[in-house]
Amino acid sequence: MKKYFTAFMMSMTMFCAIPCPFHKWNEESRPLMTLFLPFVGVWIGVLWTLCAWLLKLVSAPSLVAGAVLCAFPFLITGGMHMDGFLDVIDAKKSWRDLEERRRILKDPHVGSFAVIYSVLLIIAQFALFASASETANIFTLILIPTVSRCIAAICVTVLRPISVSEYSGVYRNGIKKSHIVFLSVLLAAAVAAGFVFLGRYGFSSVAVIPGYLLALFGAFRSLDGMSGDISGYALVFGELCGIAVYALI
Repeated sequence: MKKYFTAFMMSMTMFCAIPCPFHKWNEESRPLMTLFLPFVGVWIGVLWTLCAWLLKLVSAPSLVAGAVLCAFPFLITGGMHMDGFLDVIDAKKSWRDLEERRRILKDPHVGSFAVIYSVLLIIAQFALFASASETANIFTLILIPTVSRCIAAICVTVLRPISVSEYSGVYRNGIKKSHIVFLSVLLAAAVAAGFVFLGRYGFSSVAVIPGYLLALFGAFRSLDGMSGDISGYALVFGELCGIAVYALI
């Protein structure tokens, strides 16, 4: 039980920018970190919803609210998933051979394609939040990051990693079939909860899944394997799809 609690704290510390008072790193618990990724999503979603509620409470202008809600998921994660988005875009759009694409993926420098697509991503996310109806159910923002991290945890666990990825090492050790079942149950429960408690806004959380998988398919095929950067890239795109349904439904 102790190693699971440690893995939970490690996951909260690594995947969320809010400092954790019980931070302790244990290599033996490292493979279990993704098991708790959905709970990180719940925590982020609760804070995202609270932020939206406060903006409504003070009657913030739609453009201000749009800017804050757009920036929130990038700030709360310390830009981790956006970093993966930038790296994968540069690698994919280079149109080089596989070895060079993988080298670009690990290159710390930001290329022109990453800049262009990140601007487009932020404009799209800002525009969607700014144009969302005042009656939109803000509790949807709990489920979007929860579902995105459920599907991310499953894909990181089951897909073949890139040989140079950290997921090809210790992250793969200690994974059991029961973990995959647990994550799948959490994903199904999150999607079902969306329709039970949010009605038509449940489609927002559903939209995250094909968005994530579509982005993942292209990146996985281009780089011939799975990595943390690829998961972050797909997560950002999947959440954008969920936000689009939330704003336009």
